[in-house]
Amino acid sequence: MSSTGILPLLSIILITGVAAKALGDRYGLPSIIFLLIAGIIFGPSGIGIITQETFGSSLSALVGFAVAIIVFEGAFNLKTKNIRQATSTTFRLVTIGALIALVGTSVAVKFLLNAPWDISFLIGSLLVATGPTVITPILSVVSVPKQVETAMETEGIVNDVTAAILAVVVFEAVVLSDFTPQEFFAEFIQRMGVGVLVGVVGSAIIYYSIKMIVKSENASQNSRLVVLVGAIGIFTVANTVASEAGVASVAVAGIILGNVDLPYEEDIEEFKGDITPVVLSLTFITLAALVKIPTILALGLGGLGVVLLIIFVIRPLLVFISAFGSSFTRAQKLFISFVGPRGIIPASVATLFAVKLGNEASSLREKAATSATENASGSFEAGSVCTKSDIGQEAMRLCGEASTFTAGADLLVSTVFLVIFTTVLLQAGPAKYIAEALNVMPMRVIIVGGGTAGKELADNLASRDEDITIVEINEGRVEELRKQGYSVVHGDGTDSEVLREAGAEKAKILAAMTKNDDANLLAAKLGDVEFEVETVMSRVNNPERVDTFEKLGVRTVAAPSATATAVDNLIERPVITDWMDDLKDRGDVQDVTVSSDEIAGMTIEELGDQLPENVIVSLILKDGESKVPTANTELNAGDQLTLMGERESVDRVVDMIERS
Repeated sequence: MSSTGILPLLSIILITGVAAKALGDRYGLPSIIFLLIAGIIFGPSGIGIITQETFGSSLSALVGFAVAIIVFEGAFNLKTKNIRQATSTTFRLVTIGALIALVGTSVAVKFLLNAPWDISFLIGSLLVATGPTVITPILSVVSVPKQVETAMETEGIVNDVTAAILAVVVFEAVVLSDFTPQEFFAEFIQRMGVGVLVGVVGSAIIYYSIKMIVKSENASQNSRLVVLVGAIGIFTVANTVASEAGVASVAVAGIILGNVDLPYEEDIEEFKGDITPVVLSLTFITLAALVKIPTILALGLGGLGVVLLIIFVIRPLLVFISAFGSSFTRAQKLFISFVGPRGIIPASVATLFAVKLGNEASSLREKAATSATENASGSFEAGSVCTKSDIGQEAMRLCGEASTFTAGADLLVSTVFLVIFTTVLLQAGPAKYIAEALNVMPMRVIIVGGGTAGKELADNLASRDEDITIVEINEGRVEELRKQGYSVVHGDGTDSEVLREAGAEKAKILAAMTKNDDANLLAAKLGDVEFEVETVMSRVNNPERVDTFEKLGVRTVAAPSATATAVDNLIERPVITDWMDDLKDRGDVQDVTVSSDEIAGMTIEELGDQLPENVIVSLILKDGESKVPTANTELNAGDQLTLMGERESVDRVVDMIERS
């Protein structure tokens, strides 16, 4: 197609990419859902304006450009400090879990789709990855416990990179299938060596180039451009020196640059965030355009079986094995199991490899045409030579190999597309409903200060299965808290970046519990003003400063006053004090807001008939006024009830009122 014809198509693809991102952000869904649908509409199974022939020989270069950016971005986000701080469950998810996914998926493809082992393992290696582009949008609207969020995000980022490199290894085996094991090993080492070498050298060049321009005019903009051009250059150089070395090279460069003290790192990350929708739209629409609906339908029950095994057997199996003996609850394991959509790396690398397999097939047909022409009377064309019968033994052999590559490309694209589309549709879209059904959306609380007071507060909240993240500046204390199973961020709670890392953007409560009143006040106000946390509260060590805190909108607990009140209760109200102490072991007090029509309109007596015997409604907050309810007190929407009783019974009642 001429350049004048390609330009409108590129415009359509880019506009579609921006629209898909806007729709994804609007509805809290991965944008790839909309990109894949658009690809089907534009592709050969739809209106047919985008096909594999549309871009001709340029398609491989365009997809390669997109893959270079995508893999580099994934590797750039792979921070070694996060890996070091990851729980044992997270570590097992990206090692043992990834191995189970690889083997399980490969075996399913082999036996259910009757595929060759090399293509089966190529598909299996790609479908190891979940990826942050599909996980992050889910976690932005589904507030799950911090340890669950960390495990899912880390798994996505790490497996993005490992799946890309692993796929290159397997692809080499597919392309070099005629080599002896010794030749294959030597060829593979050479290509991977080139990838690593170019990645290391390229990252060094990018790093020192940015260092040189750091004090120049427009240094921030120039740094972003250096990284973009550098990533593409590294990919191109590596692939030029040794085919298929490009993916490994940009992965290596991304990991290195993402873990050094790079100037303007935040600006570079923002720039990558802006360029990603462009390359995503190109990749996913191209993938969908390569897919032919009849080819997917031809997968039949075998294709359906692969998808069902991945969703309902392989994924849950690897999650439960990885989380065995951990602090993850059964509901949390089930949530991670059933929210594992595949995304960007499988799509982009599968598209690249499918195009390359197609090119290999075309090259073999050209050789077959040449061979047939040389050994028979008449002339044969590459496009039709393999449909002829009398073309000679060598030409027939070449046609057979070409057919194998074509069939492999079709199977690769169709299976990967089917799994991506199905898992995103079934696991990403309804993720919030899955979380609600499993009851894994607790109140998120950030505790600044992991000392004695902060730790005791964390213990109390943990007994009610709330989602707690502690911010602690003392490194030794951080390790102690982590050993006790708490999610801990090492840093200063008065630093907004530390609070952001702790999840302040999605927190419902921030409690500042350090011994320093100034630090407590600053941390609380950061939570209130910068992160708009619903409730901020603070320990106040100097009672004279309580008024200052309260005037600034921070709810307080004055340490000396709290101690005096506790002693007074012990003297004057020993029975209630003993009962409150007993609450720590088996009782609970919780507030719940009336929001349903079923509960609104009831009296306390009518509600009481539905409550367990060991739960009472002790207080009601109605129209801003708290009072002890009577049997005839009528409940209205918005009233807040305080429930007291046995912990398990209180939890059931809260669940009943919230869901009724």
